[in-house]
Amino acid sequence: MRTPLIAGNWKLHTTPTAAADWMRSLLEDLTDLDVSRVELLLNVPATHLAVLAPITEGTPVQLGAQDVSAHAEGAYTGEISAAMLLDAGARYCVIGHSERREYHAEDDALVRAKVLACQAVGLVPILCVGEVESQREAGEHETTVIRQLGGALDGVDIARSQDLVVAYEPVWAIGTGKTATADDAQAMGAVMRSFLKGRFGPVADGIRLLYGGSMKPDNAAELLAKADVDGGLIGGASLKRDQYLAIATAAA
Repeated sequence: MRTPLIAGNWKLHTTPTAAADWMRSLLEDLTDLDVSRVELLLNVPATHLAVLAPITEGTPVQLGAQDVSAHAEGAYTGEISAAMLLDAGARYCVIGHSERREYHAEDDALVRAKVLACQAVGLVPILCVGEVESQREAGEHETTVIRQLGGALDGVDIARSQDLVVAYEPVWAIGTGKTATADDAQAMGAVMRSFLKGRFGPVADGIRLLYGGSMKPDNAAELLAKADVDGGLIGGASLKRDQYLAIATAAA
C-alpha cells in the first residue's frame, strides 16, 4: 500500500515572513485530518526553508525545494546545492518541472544530473515528466513521457521505492483550468509504472506516481481513486489552506 503524497508547489509566491504565518495556521487546522493515511509536503522557495523548518519540525508537514544545482559546489554564482537544501530543512526536491524545462531550457541530461545530485545527499527527487498539448494531439504523449523518464533515469539506481517520486504533469493542464480525465491520468500512470518496473524491477511497485495538472478539491477524489495515482503535485491550490487540506482529506 502506497501512502498518498500531497505535494504542494508554491512556485514564486509569498515571502518567508508570510509563509511562517501561513504554516502556523495550517498546523492549527490539521486536527481533523488523519495524518497516518496521507503524507503532507510543501515545496517552497529556497529562501523559506530555514524559516519554516523549525516551525514544521515534529509535525506531519515536510518541506521540499523546487529546484537544485547539478553541482555539489564550486564557482557557480546563484546556484544552490542539494546539500545546502538538505541542511536548510528540505527532504524532497522537485526536478525537471515543465516551467524549468520551458523557461530555462533544461533537457533530460541536466534533469538526470540533478536527480543524481539529490541522491548523493539523500534528498528525494520528485521527477516531473509530461507532454505539451501538441504532443498529446499527435498521439505522442506516451512516447514523450517515456523518453523523459528514460533520459532522466539513465544510469540511476533506485534501491528503495521511497527514494524516488515521479510526477506526471500534462503541460497543457498546468494553470489553464484544463485537467486530464482520471482515466487519462491512470492510463499514463500505468505506462510509467510499466517502464519503471522494467528499469528497477519489483521496487517500482512502491514508487509513488503523482498527478500534477490542476488537481483541485472537486476532482481530487476521482483522480486519487485510480490505482496508479498516488498523490498530487499541487500548484495554486496549495497556497490556499482550505483547498490544500481538502485535497489531503480526499487522499486520506
